[in-house]
Amino acid sequence: MCIGIAVVALVLASVDRPVEEARETTATKPQSALDDVDAENRLPGTWLREQVEPDARSRRLLRLERDGAFREQVRVVSAKGEVTEHEHAGRWFYDGTNLKRKYTLMNGQPPSRLKLPFATFEIRFESRNEFVGIDHVHRNKVRYQRVPAETEL
Repeated sequence: MCIGIAVVALVLASVDRPVEEARETTATKPQSALDDVDAENRLPGTWLREQVEPDARSRRLLRLERDGAFREQVRVVSAKGEVTEHEHAGRWFYDGTNLKRKYTLMNGQPPSRLKLPFATFEIRFESRNEFVGIDHVHRNKVRYQRVPAETEL
């Protein structure tokens, strides 16, 4: 039981870990060109976040449904090659600045009612198929790219 709690804590902690800055390309549209498009309507879909750290690498698939439901699949591969997978679910909403996710299931189980996991990122679309999320609490930046719905970890 303690190992399971530790793994869940590690996964939640890595939600807010920074990623390396991606280089700007001429194909990337500036934010001002995207201001006329409603971000909330662009969010539903399947988004991939990949991260490489010295001790592990991870892939996250975030599926945002139009009805406000989300599902997140996580695969972490340690430097030793050990694979850990998690699947979480909950509700999401966009307040005009922030993408907010309230987790209602962590690996199929409801989280403790004393501390419901909640993730908030100020988002900025870099292009139609890529956004950057900024966590002002932990001062981290993450990057998500839109992928086909059938994408697997």
